[in-house]
Amino acid sequence: MQKLIFTISIIALLSLPILVNGQTSFGIRGGYSVSSMSYRYSAGRPAVRTGGISAPTFAFVMEHFAGKNAGIQIEIQYLTLGYIQTDTLLVGTNQTELNYLKMPVLSNFYAGKGGRFHIKIGPHFGYLLNATDVQRDFEGPLFLPTYGMPEDNPRKFMYGLTAGAGLSKLFGKSTLEADLRFSYEFGRPETLDRIFDMNSTNIELTLTYLFRVAKLKTQK
Repeated sequence: MQKLIFTISIIALLSLPILVNGQTSFGIRGGYSVSSMSYRYSAGRPAVRTGGISAPTFAFVMEHFAGKNAGIQIEIQYLTLGYIQTDTLLVGTNQTELNYLKMPVLSNFYAGKGGRFHIKIGPHFGYLLNATDVQRDFEGPLFLPTYGMPEDNPRKFMYGLTAGAGLSKLFGKSTLEADLRFSYEFGRPETLDRIFDMNSTNIELTLTYLFRVAKLKTQK
């Protein structure tokens, strides 16, 4: 089912008009993200949810409109995912951070003129730059394993779906956007079958500045 949803999202994006006779802007996006993981250490066990990782995130953005109220947005983003897991009996904390280069490819839908409401949705892809075990106080089959050791061999490729909504304001050729986004990862870093199942989610609160470099021919 996850692969089907992901494939449908890609097909929907490819059905957008090509980048011709449109309005194109470039800019930067920055803010904070909070990620967390849930997992089952074996089949039939209830899911265990970990604490979240809070970290800054930033991206280079290209936004293009083939029409006045719909278009596409592509980003190159630096993002930190991971988990913080505590145990009261063992009295300690495990913390792992996974740094990714992520590329969201989002459909954009706007309503309004000078002040606009927008919705963005689409797939994202990414590549693991590095994994760091920040703190490791306990081990065991009931807990998430390390991913920063040479023998851990975490999966490099990430993919999932991103959706968000927000407000934007036009200032001549400039646009300022505020976004709240939610991402779900279909892939997982585990490759050694040490964990039966795991899921990663991420929430981002960001601001984006865009500068228009090309304008719709039909717009006056």
